[in-house]
Amino acid sequence: MSEKVLKPGTLRPEIAVVLGTRPGIVMFAPVIHALRRRGAEHFVIHTGQHYSPNMDLQFFEDLELPPPDFRLEGIAEKLTHGSQTAAMLEGVERILMQRRPQMVLVGGDANTNLAGALAARKLGIRVGHVEAGERSYDWRMPEEHNRRMIDHISDYLFITSPKSRAHLDREAVQGQIVETGNPIVDASIQHLAIAMRRFGDSVARQFSPGSYAIMTAHREENVDYPERLRGMLSGAEKVAKNLGIRVVFPAHPRTQKRLEEFGLAGWARGLAGMEVREGAGYLEFLAFLASARLVMTDSGGVQQEACIHRIPCITMRENTEWVETLEIGANRLVGTDPEKIASGAVEALQTKVDWRIPFGDGHAADHIVDFVISKVDL
Repeated sequence: MSEKVLKPGTLRPEIAVVLGTRPGIVMFAPVIHALRRRGAEHFVIHTGQHYSPNMDLQFFEDLELPPPDFRLEGIAEKLTHGSQTAAMLEGVERILMQRRPQMVLVGGDANTNLAGALAARKLGIRVGHVEAGERSYDWRMPEEHNRRMIDHISDYLFITSPKSRAHLDREAVQGQIVETGNPIVDASIQHLAIAMRRFGDSVARQFSPGSYAIMTAHREENVDYPERLRGMLSGAEKVAKNLGIRVVFPAHPRTQKRLEEFGLAGWARGLAGMEVREGAGYLEFLAFLASARLVMTDSGGVQQEACIHRIPCITMRENTEWVETLEIGANRLVGTDPEKIASGAVEALQTKVDWRIPFGDGHAADHIVDFVISKVDL
């Protein structure tokens, strides 16, 4: 009979890093660099949740990472959460049974991370969850389901702040909670230097600093509903008119698809003050963000990036997992109502941009790797 659970004595002194979305790759880049600096045996599994051959190869090169050791095929073509998660679970399990690492690291709240954590948990391999304990309390969001399940099956929960600990304490998680800060701070600071070298001149040729807002929209609970998508874009047009600035909107492929499906593509391109573009790469987007006057988004990661680089942000959702950004005045929740978006933008620009970054000291990757090495027989 084949093994269903791996015996502890058969596990090897290795660490597996499971990633598969571009925000996840960004988050784990400093962790992988720290593992390499320390000479810690590790390997990287790319689940293929976000994958295109040219973009992914360039993405790893841009972040100065080696290619992943394993990559699952055909995942991006899966159309439902269930089929995607199931395929990744099976694929990650197969690799883990072959390599038998002592620990698996996952980070964030995507389907990739749930699949990686479940595969490890079922095999008896310890799980470390980076960015544990974040909560939006919006049960409509697949990310909220994922992060809750991951936290409750993880052995080690690497948290950003005491607020994350309070969430986990209330839920009585089984694993050990370790406050390390968030490696997104390490990543964003390190990657901004690369971004400005590569794209700073290009951005400066197009816009003077502070003369534009940068917008993103991709959450399915927003862009899959025509009235919400229209509301966000109408609100952006109001922001452009009221503030006398351009709104640059590098549209996510999902959002572009929905604009076409809903018959809104031509209307969106004709909005006054709006500049709808093809989606930007991570480094180019970071260069745009760092010189913007305002950030408009529904992305958790972009909320963090705006806070880290001290650019005022409005979030086009009714809630956020990054409550700290609201408390320090770096961010405002405005939903998808055009009037609230417009008034929120005005309020955001009245805030002093001298807030303390609430996500750690910029050395989270080293803190995480120090802890992991102490728990693995390297």
